[in-house]
Amino acid sequence: METLRHFLDVLASPMGLLGMAGQVLFFSRFLVQWIASEKKGRSTVPLSFWYLSIGGGLLLLVYAIWRKDPVITIGQAVGLFVYIRNLMLIYQHRGRVG
Repeated sequence: METLRHFLDVLASPMGLLGMAGQVLFFSRFLVQWIASEKKGRSTVPLSFWYLSIGGGLLLLVYAIWRKDPVITIGQAVGLFVYIRNLMLIYQHRGRVG
């Protein structure tokens, strides 16, 4: 019972809400990707996937730093680099094509 109370206390705190918002954003990117793929009838990664990745990743990074969790901090920091780099490549390609 004490574990459940701690769990709920964390979720009710401002930082817990921030972390949960990050999780919701981060998870929503998979739904967006799935819906876009179903519409096209093939696997595709829409631009919004990368923006949701950055938004969720940033919120989760802040939360991980606040929790002093080096594993999640490093994972989110590296992930953010990948998401931003993908957007850079997308916009570079669009600039050359269009």
